[in-house]
Amino acid sequence: MTLDTAATTSVPPRPAAFTVCVYCAASPAAQAVDIALAEQVGAAIAARGWHLVWGGQTCSMMGAVAAAVRRGGGHTTGIVPRPLIHKADHAADQLLVVDGLSTRKHMMFHRADAFLALTGGLGTCEELIDTWSALSLAGDRGRPLVVLDPYGHYAGLRAWLTQLHAKGFIGDEAARMPVWATSVQAALDACGPAGRDPSPTARAVPAL
Repeated sequence: MTLDTAATTSVPPRPAAFTVCVYCAASPAAQAVDIALAEQVGAAIAARGWHLVWGGQTCSMMGAVAAAVRRGGGHTTGIVPRPLIHKADHAADQLLVVDGLSTRKHMMFHRADAFLALTGGLGTCEELIDTWSALSLAGDRGRPLVVLDPYGHYAGLRAWLTQLHAKGFIGDEAARMPVWATSVQAALDACGPAGRDPSPTARAVPAL
């Protein structure tokens, strides 16, 4: 494991390998079916030869997805806020310790070629919507945003977002950006296998 405790808000270099950022629960409220889903996603990421960047914790779905990636021979980069260092996954291939949640989101955002949201609560919803807003604002169409929801966990959120779109608060192009998937294969197919968009527009993304 490589441990970097230097908190920074500078834009980090993008990894050479295709990297997917996974947002998911670190809460004990996650059920066995949620943990199993995270493990399936981690195994599938490793099978495709992708790298994982995630929230850097060992608990719940966060721990399950990263452990599954490593069991499959994949590479994991965890980014954990300093106040949560006691929950950090020290088995990560690279562990970055940053000052707070906003820096973590910034680092994860700039390292990823695709974004995948699984089951989660307020933090996961915030990451999903922040990423959606930032990609939309930048006109970044080269990095997919995918929600894997086989059990209707986000049904209420999706219905509300549909209402916002109908009322004009979300534009047509932005509304089309998230891909809603119900299977692991469909979700990962939506994330790749196409690599990052090398255009200046795709790189000139705002900090979260």
